[in-house]
Amino acid sequence: MASALISAAELKRRLDDGESIKLLDGTFYLPNEGKDAAALFAQAHIEGAQFFDIDAVCTPSDLPHTAPTPEIFAKAVGAMGISTDDTVVVYDQKNLFSAPRVWWTFQMFGHENVLVLNGGLPQWKAQGFATAAEPRAAVPVTYTPRADLRSAFLADQSDVIAALAQKHCVADARPAGRFTGVDKEPRAGMRSGHMPGATSVPLSSLIDANGELVSKSQLETAFTKVDKDSPIITSCGSGVTAAGLSLGLHELGLKSRVYDGSWSEWGRESSNTEVVTGEA
Repeated sequence: MASALISAAELKRRLDDGESIKLLDGTFYLPNEGKDAAALFAQAHIEGAQFFDIDAVCTPSDLPHTAPTPEIFAKAVGAMGISTDDTVVVYDQKNLFSAPRVWWTFQMFGHENVLVLNGGLPQWKAQGFATAAEPRAAVPVTYTPRADLRSAFLADQSDVIAALAQKHCVADARPAGRFTGVDKEPRAGMRSGHMPGATSVPLSSLIDANGELVSKSQLETAFTKVDKDSPIITSCGSGVTAAGLSLGLHELGLKSRVYDGSWSEWGRESSNTEVVTGEA
């Protein structure tokens, strides 16, 4: 598998060379962070970028940002001026928190020429590269997905139950405190803890001090507890940072599926799923 990452320096070079690249800010903030990603995008973004709203480009559901249908995805990205032949680079305002979810979504609909800015907007700024404060209006185009690979890219609750029963890996990207149940969930109405049999792989263990993905040897270490010879499902709070684990696995040449409902489905108080606390 080719790397899905692009450095800030390489992106700047390619843009300066006049290469046509569609830029997307895919920032998502947790409910308890109290930040408006769209407003912050309008204040500072890479010149020419459009804002990809994960909460808007989704299938209506009682769960947060459920993966979009091909029709919803096509309408949204077409309105952003993106065609199936475009090179797309996704970044976020935090580093590698939510951009991988957008990358994953494009891949899910057969758009392979999509990259994630390693280190996100913070790394772009750290390199001394400029940002813009007024978003540029997109010229809408017709977008036709090349494929619908949702069954290969997503897992539902029944898939997770079956995987756990077969002792296959379900890697949980949430911080360790949320996994063990010591820390409360950022969403109301949620139980604390984890699925019995799940493996804790905090997304933070994949990110270095510069906000970039760690080296391949460090990725191998982060995924030490993951059985790489069996199917892998990634999970998190609502299916966003799980895609960050899937990005890390991709860099190791491994495939995985994202549990779209993640803890927002499994851990809600109205669910009858089993929840355990403590270390895995």
